[in-house]
Amino acid sequence: MSKQELEVTGQDAGCCTGLSAAPLDEAQAAGPAKAFKALGDPVRLRLMSMIASRGEGGEVCVCELTPAFDLSQPTISHHLKLLRQAGLIDCERRGTWVYYWVLPGVLDRLAAFLTAPQAAGAGA
Repeated sequence: MSKQELEVTGQDAGCCTGLSAAPLDEAQAAGPAKAFKALGDPVRLRLMSMIASRGEGGEVCVCELTPAFDLSQPTISHHLKLLRQAGLIDCERRGTWVYYWVLPGVLDRLAAFLTAPQAAGAGA
């Protein structure tokens, strides 16, 4: 288990309550705010999309990410580091290359956080 996975475990408690369920206190807002702040940059949002589009258990090599941007490799690495620190992705070095994947359940937790509960009797 990596250091990033251990950090994410501690953030889950604040993410279980949905945004519209009740007003958030400071502690409940901290975890999701960190994730949304990381995703608030267009480059990081695109990187997250490229990684997440590989599906559950899918991973992508940094060598596939870097050419998609008109940015230097160190800049891409910095953006990936911020996504890791926010608990959204993890990585593993294999030889020269680093492979990235979305941490299990992250997208579902963010979606659940933003989903408003359906009113009784409301339906499609």
